Amino acid sequence: MFDTVLVANRGEIAVRVMRAAEELGADTVAVYSDPDRHAGHVRYADEAYNIGPARAADSYLDHDAVIEAALDADADAIHPGYGFLAENAAFARRVEETEGLTWVGPSSESMEQLGEKTTARQLMSAAAVPIVPGSTDPVDTAAEIEAFADEHGYPVAIKAEGGGGGRGLKVVEDAEEIEDQYESAVREGEAYFDNPSVYVEKYLEAPKHIEVQVIADHHGNVRHLGERDCSLQRRHQKIIEEGPSPVLSEDLREEIGEAARRGVREAGYTNAGTVEFLVEDGEYYFLEVNTRIQVEHTVTEAITGIDIVKWQLRVAAGDELAFEQADVDVDGHAFEFRINAENAANDFAPAAGGTLQTFDPPGGIGVRLDTALRQGEDLVTDYDSLVAKLIVWGEDRPEAIARSKRALREFAVEGFHTVIPFHRLMLDDERFVDGTHTTKYLDEELDPSRIDEAQARWGTEPVAEADEEGTIERHFTVEVNGKRFEVDLEERGAAELAGADAGAAPSGPPEPAGGAEEAESVYAGEGEEVTADMQGTILSVNVGEGDAVEAGDVLLVLEAMKMENDVVASQGGTVAHVGVAEGESVDMGDTLVVIE
Repeated sequence: MFDTVLVANRGEIAVRVMRAAEELGADTVAVYSDPDRHAGHVRYADEAYNIGPARAADSYLDHDAVIEAALDADADAIHPGYGFLAENAAFARRVEETEGLTWVGPSSESMEQLGEKTTARQLMSAAAVPIVPGSTDPVDTAAEIEAFADEHGYPVAIKAEGGGGGRGLKVVEDAEEIEDQYESAVREGEAYFDNPSVYVEKYLEAPKHIEVQVIADHHGNVRHLGERDCSLQRRHQKIIEEGPSPVLSEDLREEIGEAARRGVREAGYTNAGTVEFLVEDGEYYFLEVNTRIQVEHTVTEAITGIDIVKWQLRVAAGDELAFEQADVDVDGHAFEFRINAENAANDFAPAAGGTLQTFDPPGGIGVRLDTALRQGEDLVTDYDSLVAKLIVWGEDRPEAIARSKRALREFAVEGFHTVIPFHRLMLDDERFVDGTHTTKYLDEELDPSRIDEAQARWGTEPVAEADEEGTIERHFTVEVNGKRFEVDLEERGAAELAGADAGAAPSGPPEPAGGAEEAESVYAGEGEEVTADMQGTILSVNVGEGDAVEAGDVLLVLEAMKMENDVVASQGGTVAHVGVAEGESVDMGDTLVVIE
């Protein structure tokens, strides 16, 4: 086994990997960006190295900085977790070529083959794995997409070759949308995966999203560890996962599992990975391979008792798998709930910041929590909104649902919005409880007013900040005749509470961390300020200073929560100031453009 493992990631997955490494006798090394200097994964590791500023491209995605940290720490292995560099074949190759370092994951060659979706489709087809009708080579023009749609019908999906998790995926309903959606998919592919190539396939209307966990060693052994159902999604981003799937027959379950093994063997794949499928009307189709550990690997661990991350490390060290396919036994049922810092009642908008004022997780039999946060910490919003993962196991699905209801009711998080109220809603939702929901259910079928009601019933509002003397309390617990009551002043029509200096409680967008004087750009002139209404990344800037614009013109494109958002001018005028550039991260309230 390795002596020292560097984890090239952050947050809960970094801690998850470090725990596995520690149990195998290895020391652990963390890397961190400036805003993460006090983060949980930094506290947990035996050593930690700063690798740059907040912008991921200058820290967690910086190949040189990560490898330099590994060499400085005398690490002999790098585990990438998920996200960031986890599916970056160029980085994997750098690690493979660096003397003394081992890459914990599939080979860079396998990552290239399966990371490019058209190549993956070709490999799976060669292994007799059904694929969705579509192109097996990239398409270069909108006209090719239109020709495909004329043959196969609408809707069709345009997908970035290097994409995944919904990024670079555009659904086209008619010919008029093709040009814009094609350009958008190309732009996202280039921005996020450094690969502008796209392909097209028939878009299934209402599928179930089924994925099979696989692991393969360097001795020719390939095992699958059962399937997970990840059909509850919004914007193609999973939010609740479970295993096993409540809708697969035993025959179809076995067929999909064996198809995943064939495809992985055809590709010469090693280490852990996930083969994803779409299932509709009793038929299944290959979707993609994720060449890494996944967020929801915990579901499989709960129902099989197999520590997948430990086996990643063992396989990378050259060990042979110690179990046969027949030894893999699925026991009971498990759910994973992604506890995101988002307000589901506001279109799942991510929190712009906040302090974790209360963090009281659930416990009891069958309950697991993966997180790197602790009470009193500030929320870092530079990367993603995931703050914890709640995993719940039961002897069967009804018990897992009942236990999940209890665990979510116990879970207290205050300081910013989370999706816990939404999760509680789903566990009383007829479609979800029956297991008949599809990937379309949340985005297109669920009544949004039900989410609003759940947020009002079970959600907690972030506590308003006061002056330097302390925090203004808006929520109280009182006792009357020996009985406790929870009191919310705002819900009962109380007046706004003011700070001690006779001013109102602070309002408007928050100042950048460290005070307004640290803002990257300040514009002193007059004009309409166009500000960011959510945290995200600037994909493109369409105007420059001095340009004339009309109301409705697209000023720039902001990506947030895996969606492109056009930021438009509300009135005509002249662009007096552009405060951002392509690739920059912005926070809610940041000035983007000023129009005079």
